[in-house]
Amino acid sequence: MRGAQLLLPPDSAVFIGAVGKDENASKLRMAAEKAGLRTEYMVNPAKQTGTCALLVTKKGNSMVADLGAAETYNIAHLQSPHIWRIIEHARIYYITGFFFAASPETIRAVAKHSVENNKTFTMNISAPFVATKFSSQLIEILPYVDVLFGSHFETPALSSALGLTSCDDDRVLVKHLTRWQKTGPGTRLVVFTTNGGVVVGSGDSENVFVYDITKVPKNEIVDANGAGDGFVGGFLAQMMQGRTVDVCVEAGNWLASLVLRQRGASYPDSDVAFVPRGLTALKVNPDLET
Repeated sequence: MRGAQLLLPPDSAVFIGAVGKDENASKLRMAAEKAGLRTEYMVNPAKQTGTCALLVTKKGNSMVADLGAAETYNIAHLQSPHIWRIIEHARIYYITGFFFAASPETIRAVAKHSVENNKTFTMNISAPFVATKFSSQLIEILPYVDVLFGSHFETPALSSALGLTSCDDDRVLVKHLTRWQKTGPGTRLVVFTTNGGVVVGSGDSENVFVYDITKVPKNEIVDANGAGDGFVGGFLAQMMQGRTVDVCVEAGNWLASLVLRQRGASYPDSDVAFVPRGLTALKVNPDLET
């Protein structure tokens, strides 16, 4: 959400979650304030703010998380008058799959509110274990999802959770997801980042579209942590402004490339401004029998 807010007018985005009453909570607030992002935390003084240890090597990253207060978030905070007013005034909602570990009830409440009020509910699979450990909750929520984000890392686990055990093709999975049961108006847009580009499918088209990505030179990559979040932030920022999918994907790629050049999940200290240059996609009709 920091990435999205950087590309939006002031006070466009609000982040809701849970923290402890400690120094790390203050650091999170400061990072959000730097990006102009408003936070509305549930504070649990009995728990420490969640942390993550990250090992960066030439071959990739390894992470170990201590969720701490984050996994204690509860729906009572969401339903408090102050927070629920924020939910009512919002037009677009974004929740990561990680949140299934904290409060599936909260995800369900926001998803139902979105459908009942003709708003846009978006979700990110986030990690393979989400599709494996929380498969039943994910399948329950999927019909409410208007825009689903994922990556090729999650394709095998998600395919298995949906009963597509032989499916390891990102394009085929994306097409299946666009056809999955949908509650409420409109069709589902599915966006997967892969090694071969960004794969996008929609329920109103027989085809999927594959966008090339602008690769960052290896010698300029500092840390890949947070690049996926940067992509989603850039995409959502443009979607909130009514831009085309082409522009949304281009903005996502651009913002992710900035994150790759930073240490940690962070953004440049200088002001950032996205200028569309024009991006087109290769149209593909995947074989759903694969």
